[in-house]
Amino acid sequence: MRPLNGFFTFVYYVVGFIVGILHPTEVIGMEKLPKSGVLLCPNHSSNWDPVLIGTKLPVNYRLHVMAKEELFRNPVLGWIIRKLGAFPVSRGSNDISTVRTSIQAIKDGDNLLIFPEGTVVRNGVGYVDGLPAHAKAGAAMIGVRTGATLIPVFMDGEKKLFRRTRIIFGEPYQPVYTGRHGTSEEMQKIADDLLAAAYALGGQAVGGKPL
Repeated sequence: MRPLNGFFTFVYYVVGFIVGILHPTEVIGMEKLPKSGVLLCPNHSSNWDPVLIGTKLPVNYRLHVMAKEELFRNPVLGWIIRKLGAFPVSRGSNDISTVRTSIQAIKDGDNLLIFPEGTVVRNGVGYVDGLPAHAKAGAAMIGVRTGATLIPVFMDGEKKLFRRTRIIFGEPYQPVYTGRHGTSEEMQKIADDLLAAAYALGGQAVGGKPL
């Protein structure tokens, strides 16, 4: 496991305090989470989502976050979020280095957060690769190859200042596949099921529409 650094600890408590005032958050089901080898798979309704999750988990949870590469183009911001456990992904392409980083994080006994939709989906409107928002198979593939514990997570939609929001951690999802790594179709189904399970925790269908 990677050791905690002083910079991370400082930012965790300072940002957590500020975010706790701006976005009071109710956390449900965190007691279900294993301490290591976890792949968190939330729906993605706001740019606040990774901050809210990261500051509500224990400081020593050693969470890595797969984040869009645009955030790393600013050298100062890129340095900061790397120190906090984030790493870039190039959306719309097969980023081998990102997959290797993801797999290594789980193998090291750390935990990983990936948004299966790959982009923010607000009020049921969002697009991934030019198509209506849907799950991408990458999270499932990484979970299967590492043997990570797959956890669907629901995040409430629009984040308004001083308005309470919810983070709901679901039960571990057991993937079903054939062979050592499964087929591409099986990986897509696992990703779809994970995303559906995440939304269902909040009483919604994929894309944020009520069930």
